[in-house]
Amino acid sequence: MPGKNAAIPGGRSADGHGSGGHGSGERRPGTGKLSVVGTPIGNLEDASPRVLRVLGEADLLLCEDTRVTGKLLAHFGIRVPLGRADENTLASRIEPTLDAIASGQRVAFVSDAGMPGVSDPGQRLVDAALDADLPVEVIPGPSAVTCALVASGLPMDHFFFEGFLPRKRGAQLSRLQELALVPGALVLYESPRRVAATLANVAEVFPGRRVALVRELTKLHEETVRDLAPELARRIAERGDLRGECVVVIAGPDAEELSRGAAAARQEELPLEEAIAQGLAAGEPKSALAKRLSKAYGLPRAQVYDQIVATRG
Repeated sequence: MPGKNAAIPGGRSADGHGSGGHGSGERRPGTGKLSVVGTPIGNLEDASPRVLRVLGEADLLLCEDTRVTGKLLAHFGIRVPLGRADENTLASRIEPTLDAIASGQRVAFVSDAGMPGVSDPGQRLVDAALDADLPVEVIPGPSAVTCALVASGLPMDHFFFEGFLPRKRGAQLSRLQELALVPGALVLYESPRRVAATLANVAEVFPGRRVALVRELTKLHEETVRDLAPELARRIAERGDLRGECVVVIAGPDAEELSRGAAAARQEELPLEEAIAQGLAAGEPKSALAKRLSKAYGLPRAQVYDQIVATRG
């Protein structure tokens, strides 16, 4: 691991001077690009030489939290200008960033950890750059999704990444029931404070499935705990407080479960009015309910939202 004052090949050393790279002088139009860079999710040794080189060569590094990314750069002795671009600020950053790339600047984008664009706002920046016909490159790095899938040992020929579930119990159960017919493993993100409650809900919806809790990925205390959903929920509840971000992997349904679920779905189709009433009673936010039901019923979201507002009123 390079020390704090080590120079990064092709990048900048801690004192800001180039170490074989081009420096940050004038750029020529047509030479700029957006680099989407995967960063370590825990163990800094997972930062590849290419990751370090691209970060060191950037004219601007956009990140979710300048404090988090600043620590990563300081560890490797990299000095580049940092700009905040989280879900609250990215919208205002897009046009200036595209202008900078068009003028020849090299802009890198990172999340706090892992691959940007996966469950974070970076996707919008990539989309805008491609729409503007600007070069985009992806620098691979660790991903909690794929790491957890492999660590779980569960079948993963097909999988579905859900990310974070709704926080309220009723809305969470409703979403898990919707996911029951997905023909593959399910991958969920969860905080250590809420994971026990989430596993209890998973056990309620999927009592016959195997589930893995993967915690502290790539770190010293990395752990994978597997069991049938009810037993795993019980074991984790008994442990009390956990630390470290958690990934929950739920085994996919077998053919019999898929068949039963499809038949039940056909029998239990509700009129839109009843579906709205159930969603509101479960505490599901109006916008999320409108999004879900518009897809389920094939209706415009605005129309469903108006009906939700009218029903709630």
